[in-house]
Amino acid sequence: MHPPQPEATRHWRRRFAEEARSARPDLAMLCLLVGTEADPALGEAGLDAAQIELDRLAGLVPYGIAGPESWVTALAGLLGERCGFHGTPGCYQRLESSLLHHVLQRRRGLPILLSVVWLEVARRAGAPVYGVSLPGHFVVGFGDPAKPVLADPFAGGRLLTGADAELLVVGATGEALDPSMLVPADPLEIVLRILNNIRAWAAARPERTDVALWAVDLSLLLPSHPARLRFERAQLLVQRGDFLAGAAEMDAYADIVAAVEPTTAARIRRRAHAARSMLN
Repeated sequence: MHPPQPEATRHWRRRFAEEARSARPDLAMLCLLVGTEADPALGEAGLDAAQIELDRLAGLVPYGIAGPESWVTALAGLLGERCGFHGTPGCYQRLESSLLHHVLQRRRGLPILLSVVWLEVARRAGAPVYGVSLPGHFVVGFGDPAKPVLADPFAGGRLLTGADAELLVVGATGEALDPSMLVPADPLEIVLRILNNIRAWAAARPERTDVALWAVDLSLLLPSHPARLRFERAQLLVQRGDFLAGAAEMDAYADIVAAVEPTTAARIRRRAHAARSMLN
């Protein structure tokens, strides 16, 4: 059986699930609710403080901005230069770099979290802004999505030319930039990518299966998620010594894939049997 979750955890997860399934999910709130898993002391006051900080930053954006390039210039001047939001190589080694409330405090973070800051500040200020989920490096776009003006918050808001974006994609994938990569990302896609980053951070640290598990649990609360996450969750439970629960979830996942991948299902059932045998 699973150990009981603290009431606070259940509360925040209910909030996360409700927000994710709302008609217009609030990106900032979803990111902050992710933070309650890593930092249980964050609380309602911490959520409010982070939202107030985003409002404050938006209030510092100059009035009368016209044109996407002007929006990039204004936000780079405010967020990148004046406030010091940017990334460093060391950001990839810190869990805090994936948590919005910490990024607002430290003004450092992964490209996608710095982009969330830009998105939320720019949106509040009235900019035509959206996230652009380039492979390996998240950026923000302004103006017409068919002809986006791109900025890189990780680099302090550097304006990206088409060649710059091409280099980012080639560096990450070895392949050319495809127009489909420039489609605006919706809030739930952004949150899932953030949770994927957290899972990757934890995967490199076998002692942090606790982080990997809550990242998977939150991913499973999103309306759309990879089915294989259920198998990943089962494996994490086994790693953490919850052999019976892990085996049961492996069997359940095997039932799901059996119709289309019978060989895979059989292999998973053998893993489930092996997990149960660890109790004998």
